[in-house]
Amino acid sequence: MRVRNEAARLSMGAAVLAAALASGAAAAADDATAVLKRAAAAMGEPKTLRYVAEGTGYTYGQAFVPGMPWPKITVHSQIRSISYETESMREEITLSRAEPKGGGGYPLSGQQRNDQYLNGAYAWNVVGGNPQPGPRFVADRVHQLWVTPHGVIRAAQRNKATVTFESRGGKSHAVLRFTEPGRFVAAAYLNADFLVERVESRLPDPVLGEVASVATYADYRDAGGVKFPGRIQVAQGGHPTLDVAVKEVQANVAVDIALPAAVANASERVAAEKVADGVWFIAGGSHNSVAIEMKDHIVLVEAPLNDGRSAPVIAEVRKLAPGKPIRFVIHSHNHFDHSGGLRAAVAEGAAVVTQAGNKAYFQKALAARNTINPDLLARSGRKAKIVTVGDRLDMSDAGRTLHVHRIKDSVHNDTFLMVHLPKEKLLIEGDAYTPLPPNAPVPATPNANNVNLVENIERLKLEVERILPLHGRVVPLAELHRTIGRRP
Repeated sequence: MRVRNEAARLSMGAAVLAAALASGAAAAADDATAVLKRAAAAMGEPKTLRYVAEGTGYTYGQAFVPGMPWPKITVHSQIRSISYETESMREEITLSRAEPKGGGGYPLSGQQRNDQYLNGAYAWNVVGGNPQPGPRFVADRVHQLWVTPHGVIRAAQRNKATVTFESRGGKSHAVLRFTEPGRFVAAAYLNADFLVERVESRLPDPVLGEVASVATYADYRDAGGVKFPGRIQVAQGGHPTLDVAVKEVQANVAVDIALPAAVANASERVAAEKVADGVWFIAGGSHNSVAIEMKDHIVLVEAPLNDGRSAPVIAEVRKLAPGKPIRFVIHSHNHFDHSGGLRAAVAEGAAVVTQAGNKAYFQKALAARNTINPDLLARSGRKAKIVTVGDRLDMSDAGRTLHVHRIKDSVHNDTFLMVHLPKEKLLIEGDAYTPLPPNAPVPATPNANNVNLVENIERLKLEVERILPLHGRVVPLAELHRTIGRRP
């Protein structure tokens, strides 16, 4: 181990560094233990924390154009409650869009409240008072919990971190490195006061294979004997995701996050509905897919979320059309919830059909390794094949024809595709329109994405009787017209 100068040695604590110099690299774990003890003493060791913050957020994975920064949101309030003892967390966020373009499932105007939970290996959201299982959120929320300033110290302790002493920005830091098996790898940078200034980490990602994350903590203050930062900044996937000012901190308050039975007992459900000869609407979860039977193969429209969703969908398709391989998977758009199963589809041998503007981004993503928790693609060793669509691609054989069209001028996404089956008069789309619940009143102001979809249908002169949405239920075209205030 190296110490650059006497001042740096003294700034990090003479006893710790003297031991490091005397013992050499073989004693790295012992040195880390000493540093972690100093950090725990300096920062405090709360069993629970609750803090309130506000500022700016960015919706990870929902860029308007692939590779652009994530869409900006205003975080009116972020209330995070953590129990390190029970490995649980609740986040209550009130937010609104700060820019019109991009995804995120938020209204185009007005505020939205999100209530998000983690308990051990389970994640869920509460919508309308009802818990909605969210297994796809587990990896990210576990990571968020253990890269908090106090969480990362605990995680470093239990995972036998090693330590080096390095200079960053002209200042000496102790750098604790460790792996949370199957979850993430991290390096925590401690300053001269043994406070966590920065956490660099990598975690598995359904789209990117693995993704880099950086959290920085500044302006520490005392809160009941616990030091906590006054400013938190996070970046993930190369772009900012959070920048908030902490307004209130409480340590060792009651945090009781019970695991709902509906979440503990949930399993991935796949339900296939035949909507035409050789066409199946595959639902059962938050995101749908559509299987289209050709003469000697299957075209799958959409592989969403992650391996956990798309692998069961692929298994169901095998049952629906035995002996016919999935040769193509049509990718509606680049948002990560609609792209997270592409790696599973490539592992199955399918070529990815995507809008031309997505090609470079997904070539890189689908070639990326996942070594922390290898996914289906990493284990298969397959290489991705990509077929691009400009404004239109026709796919046909002796049995069927389908057309893939670009949705133009949407504020949701710039590389947006929909699929039209002219003979069956079916339209498959995702996020341009999600049907309202049956008999729900229409909004006073039509949703701009819904209006844009109608404009594209009319621009292309498509004959459509039914819409197969990638969220929600199959509906007649008249339901879309009703939703935007059109009368027959």
